[in-house]
Amino acid sequence: MKKITSLLLFLLFSGILFAQEGPFYATMDATDANNLKKEMPQEIQIIAIKQNQAAVYISEEAAHAMHRNVVTHGPGYVFKASEELALKAIEPKPAKKQRRVLDFTINQDAAVAEAIEMVNAQNIEDQIIELQDYGTRFHTKPEAEQAVLDLKDKWEAMAQAAGRTDVSVRIVNHVNTGMPSAVMTIEGAETPDEFVIIGGHIDSTAPGSNNNVAPGADDDASGISTITEVARVLFDMEFVPNRTVEFMAFAAEEIGLVGSAEIAEEYKNNNVNVVAYVQFDMTNFAGSLNDVYITTDSYNSNDLNAFLIELMEYYNASGPHQITYGNTACNYGCSDHFSWADQGYEAAFPFEASFSESNPNIHTPNDTYDITGDAFKAAKFAKLGLEFVIETAKSNTLSVSEIAGLDFDFIVNNKQVIYTLKNVSETLQTLSIIDVAGKKVFSANDLGQQGALSIENLSQGFYVAVFTTQTNKVITKKFVLN
Repeated sequence: MKKITSLLLFLLFSGILFAQEGPFYATMDATDANNLKKEMPQEIQIIAIKQNQAAVYISEEAAHAMHRNVVTHGPGYVFKASEELALKAIEPKPAKKQRRVLDFTINQDAAVAEAIEMVNAQNIEDQIIELQDYGTRFHTKPEAEQAVLDLKDKWEAMAQAAGRTDVSVRIVNHVNTGMPSAVMTIEGAETPDEFVIIGGHIDSTAPGSNNNVAPGADDDASGISTITEVARVLFDMEFVPNRTVEFMAFAAEEIGLVGSAEIAEEYKNNNVNVVAYVQFDMTNFAGSLNDVYITTDSYNSNDLNAFLIELMEYYNASGPHQITYGNTACNYGCSDHFSWADQGYEAAFPFEASFSESNPNIHTPNDTYDITGDAFKAAKFAKLGLEFVIETAKSNTLSVSEIAGLDFDFIVNNKQVIYTLKNVSETLQTLSIIDVAGKKVFSANDLGQQGALSIENLSQGFYVAVFTTQTNKVITKKFVLN
């Protein structure tokens, strides 16, 4: 008995045993918890509800039922290792700081233009198929750990081939799963203590096959392949960031955001200054009209959403690199960005489709690459990822903006947009104002060189103002109405 007990303790603390082999504690949206209780009363115990969040004790069968909910992307719950941690997680958090606009600017035209031309959809396709070919990457399977170790080797080889001595790759072992995560770091040249992070999850799931056949091509081999292509382009163009940039491939997202939750909590406990986090979870299924869908759940950063929209309006409004966009919502704890938002970081999640039209094959043996056909869609996400990294981390080399020669003043005061373009050779033609859901809420034409426009009908919130000149230059400005 003593030997068995010792072995069980070893397995528990090494992460080889995991709570989802039986009932486990979690948090979830209170409405989802109540609905699940009605459907499966013996499979879920609601321990407490606070601020529309529920702490629950849930069976594996009920967890799979959450997976089958098409509208709820991802697990729909967040794993917690104990009842105490589940109850703590739903306690009211300190009020967020007053709304502000992040100090991200768009001025890296030359670097971004070079980067988005270098994106290669074939590289993304090859990586998706490579991950798919493990057969399963469910967190308890040996293939899952091997996929992470192989990705680490690949990332290291990419950095070494580029001669990058400022790049390191590490494995992160976890408490609540035996599957590790992988993290690649490009150390910032000027402000290394400020972090810009993009990530996705590398695990997969297909409960109907007992997770033995879980190719996970779209969910989320596509996201991991997208951020790998972002890294490759940055290396090939010899991009050296001022801020530290990290790429993360998380373990065990599919069973409650386990890997990302542990890493995000560790960063918060160590006071790591993460200025922005963007999640790439499913980037290659063209189920909806637009290319990218900005998720607008309450825990997402409206400011960061506005910046992603600003990037697409500035760099991708037309031409061969056009990215069209809309908005959607993915519900509670739907992917790893929730882990970062839950720790108070600015987090965003651009998705491949409206959630009502997202890939119906995920979480099944049919989530294979041939469903999507090519990686053209994911390549657009790679371009957005490059724009995000280059503009938030900046380069320590000179990059000239196309609008650098424009002397432009812009303020918002007393529900008025006040603008002045001091270049006598240019005039402003149009203004569009877009909200964080991607909707155009105001437009004006024939603006001249200066003026004041009433925006009295706009409500409080974050917006992007997009000006165009008569020579088709684009000026974007984020602002907030309080």
